[in-house]
Amino acid sequence: MSTPAEQVVFGERRRLLNIAYRLLGSLAEAEDAVQEAYTRWYAMSPRQREAVESPGAWLTTVAGRICLDVLGSARVRRERYVGAWVPEPLPDPAEWAGTADPADRVTLDESVDMAFLVVLESMTPAERVAFVLHDVFRYPFDEISRIVGRTPAACRQLASSARRRTRRAQRPPAVEQAALLRDFKEAWQAKDIKALVGLLDPDATMTADGGGLVGAALRPVEGGDRIAQYLVHLADRAPGLTLLERTVNGRPGLVAQHAGVTMTVAAFGLTDGRIARIWAVRNPEKLRPWRTA
Repeated sequence: MSTPAEQVVFGERRRLLNIAYRLLGSLAEAEDAVQEAYTRWYAMSPRQREAVESPGAWLTTVAGRICLDVLGSARVRRERYVGAWVPEPLPDPAEWAGTADPADRVTLDESVDMAFLVVLESMTPAERVAFVLHDVFRYPFDEISRIVGRTPAACRQLASSARRRTRRAQRPPAVEQAALLRDFKEAWQAKDIKALVGLLDPDATMTADGGGLVGAALRPVEGGDRIAQYLVHLADRAPGLTLLERTVNGRPGLVAQHAGVTMTVAAFGLTDGRIARIWAVRNPEKLRPWRTA
């Protein structure tokens, strides 16, 4: 039986996981970062833990520093990554695979939109930490400064610089995006290149992430015509593939399954009523939360 104090400490887990996922774009890395923060907490003596005025603030600071270190090393690791690296997609809570503890589920809102996470990837580690903690989670800059190791004024500048990068892609109502993707799914299933081209922006880009573990285009496919042809080629090569309309990172998306097993999760970015970006995650290590039949 845990004590009330221990329950309070463990109650911070979901908030920490939400922060870490937005900072790292990877659920697996976020879980590791949060676990490491708790490991350091319990490595202290009872007297040391009792001396901590705010365990939540302590855990946030430690988890934030761990994420900052991970972000610093991630750039090197992603240079060795096979093909493009796309943030890990998350399903709607009702679709979460298995019996995951609710504390291990990330809250879905605009700050986990795939397009937004991709923009975060363009930031420096310090910019990302300052921006996410301040603009998304409303932490004051004096607290952020203890994580980043810079003055509050410098952290304010970091967040401001990051904010200028977040010119978000068009975000139509979910019902409008869902209707467009339904047409897209039907055109793909029918192998109708003309219909697909009509739904895609002429300058659309499709990025696939297979991580070297499964087949995927190593470079982005650019242009509506080329993407349409590529999708029809995939359909020809994968008979029996089932396309499902699902929520991906809080927005309408598509999931491809074969024999009930999720093979691909696709998120979309729209511009002027057409599909401008497709992020197709095929790396099985990034599809753990997705339900299988």
